[in-house]
Amino acid sequence: MVQIFVTGGTFDKKYNYINGELYFKDTHLPQMLDLGRCTLEIDLKTLMMVDSLEMTDADRQIIVHNCRRSAYEKILITHGTDRIVETAKYLAGANIDDKTIVLTGAMVPYAFGTSSDGFFNLGSALAFAQTLPPGVYVVMNGRYFHWNNVQKNKKTGFFEEL
Repeated sequence: MVQIFVTGGTFDKKYNYINGELYFKDTHLPQMLDLGRCTLEIDLKTLMMVDSLEMTDADRQIIVHNCRRSAYEKILITHGTDRIVETAKYLAGANIDDKTIVLTGAMVPYAFGTSSDGFFNLGSALAFAQTLPPGVYVVMNGRYFHWNNVQKNKKTGFFEEL
C-alpha cells in the first residue's frame, strides 16, 4: 500500500482559457492513476492545493503531521517544484525515520496533455517509493535524489545533484 498526499503545485494546476491564468480546482491524481492502469493499493488524500511558492512552514507541519499519522511506510507527496527541496529538508528534520517519503512534481501541468512531465514523474515516484529504503527523497525526471543532495537548475528546468 502506498499513501499519496496531494499538496498542489503545477502538477494539479488547470488553465483558464479566458484570462490565461493557472488555478487549482481538484487533483488530477485519480484520473492519472486510472489512465496509467495502476494496480497498486493507494490511499489518496488531498492535504492542500497551494503553489509551492506560497507554501508556509505551517503547511509543511500539516504534511509532517500526516506523514507521521499515516499507517503506511511508503508515502508519495505531490508538490510544486519551486520549493520541493525546502519541504524535503523540513520532512528530513522531522525525524520520520521508519518511512520512505518521496516528493515529486511537474514542470508543466498535467492538464496540458502530452507536454506534461507529471505522468512520467508520478510513475517514477511510485516505483521509487516502493523500492527505496526509509528516508526522504525528491524524484524528478526519472531520477531519485536524497533530500540533502538535490537542487532545481533554474536555467534548464531539470533537477540535479549538488
